[in-house]
Amino acid sequence: MTQKYHQLTQDINRNLATLRSGIPEVIQGFGAMAKAANSEGALDTKTKELIALALGVAMRCDPCIGFHTKALVDLGVTEAEIQEMLGVAIYMGGGPSMMYAANAMAAFNEFSEAKTANS
Repeated sequence: MTQKYHQLTQDINRNLATLRSGIPEVIQGFGAMAKAANSEGALDTKTKELIALALGVAMRCDPCIGFHTKALVDLGVTEAEIQEMLGVAIYMGGGPSMMYAANAMAAFNEFSEAKTANS
């Protein structure tokens, strides 16, 4: 099945609205943790997003793949950088990670094409 990552991330954002209204403190706390984890330090934001995408692949989380791939495209990641990171994710996660790595490349291509079309 071919995943459409634009639609998936939009759907998840809409679905999160229920959580935002029902458990706002938890969602705010998660947002604060994400901001702190992704802030520049010894590692730059792009490196941290590459790690997040690798974990999303290893955990088989399509929404994670969508959100982190979009962030990486916005940060200017190259296809070569994505592919090298996916090689490590496949090595660490085996066959299931290879299948989700293929999904991550599809997400990269989808978001890259959309960015180019909107430029």
